[in-house]
This record gives sequence, structure tokens and C-alpha cells, in this order.
Amino acid sequence: MTGDVWPLVHAERAALIDDLAGLSDEQWETPSLCDGWTVHDVVAHLSDSARTTRLGFVFRLARARFDFDRHNTLGLARERKGAPQETLDRYRRAATRTSRPPAPLDSRLVEEVIHGEDIRRPLGTTRAYPLEAVVRALRLQARTPASFGGAKELLGSIRLTATDADLTVGTGPEATGPVLSLLLAVCGRRVALDELGGRGVGELAARR
Repeated sequence: MTGDVWPLVHAERAALIDDLAGLSDEQWETPSLCDGWTVHDVVAHLSDSARTTRLGFVFRLARARFDFDRHNTLGLARERKGAPQETLDRYRRAATRTSRPPAPLDSRLVEEVIHGEDIRRPLGTTRAYPLEAVVRALRLQARTPASFGGAKELLGSIRLTATDADLTVGTGPEATGPVLSLLLAVCGRRVALDELGGRGVGELAARR
């Protein structure tokens, strides 16, 4: 299904905005799980992502010489304002949009859940994500090639089994744990590896 994605995405954006509303200036500068990005930077990226259209993505990627990292850096710079609350206001105004780059709709769930954790974990806050959102995000990553930010090749040699959802993906030595931890691990967030068990964890750690 596709039409039911946006309510899930909008709910994640709203929840994150609520969590960010009371942060101090010092907390906004906390290093996130995204290497080299602060909490402020990640929120700016999410604001940019929420505003991205298919045509705009292609145009801006061409301007970035088809370098995805450069594309993201330029987008962050567009949205990151001098004061964190200004950046948050930009994100708040974009939170109900349904524009997206030329990618599967469930990529919006990957974006919001992963970056939500990139922000929350360093700040010591938590969220009980809807299981459907996390499962759909992990299933998308499992069928997306690494060249597009996914884990398809990785899961050719590792099997992931969720302990809190009816989900098994991949082939090979098994890594088990909460579906959120599995999603974080295949997206390169090593902090989640300690939350997993099974022979596949070592392989997962070596590959990520």
C-alpha cells in the first residue's frame, strides 16, 4: 500500500518536533549519530528533505555534480538558520508536505525513523515508534541496493530476525533483536549492534 504512508510520516515529524521544542541551545549542538552533523544539522536536513520535489531533486543533484553527499550538504546549508528555533520553525512548516524525491514512498519512513534516532539517542530521549513504520522501513532497506543507501547486498549473507515483529529478511548467519535496532544496524548506526544477538552480529559489524 502507498496512500497510508503519509500519515505515518507526518506522525513521525510531529513527534520529533514536539521532542525538539524544549531543547537548550547547547543541546542543539549535540553531535548526532550522523558523522560530523549536530542535532541542528540533522533537523535542517529533515526540513530540506520534506521540501524536496522530484524535479527539484534532479536539478539540485545535477548542480551537486551527482554527488549525493554534496547534495545533502548543500540542502542542509539552505535550511540551517542561525538560530535553532528558526530551523525548527522551517521544519514545522514543512511537516505536513507530501513532496518527495524520485524514490519509493517508504523511503520517507526510513528518513524520519533513522534521523529521529540520530537525534534522540545522543540526547538520551526515546520514542515508541509504530511497529508498522519501522517494519516497512527495514523491508525497503532490505530490497534497496547499497548504491542507493540500502542493504540488499549485505542481506545476501546475513539473516535478520526481529524479536518484536513478524519479520525475517536475508540469508545466512542470524542476527536477532528489536526491529528498530536491526534497522539502525543495517543503516550503519553501530550503536545498535550491542542490542542484537546471534552469530550474524559479528558479520554485520564487520560489514558496516
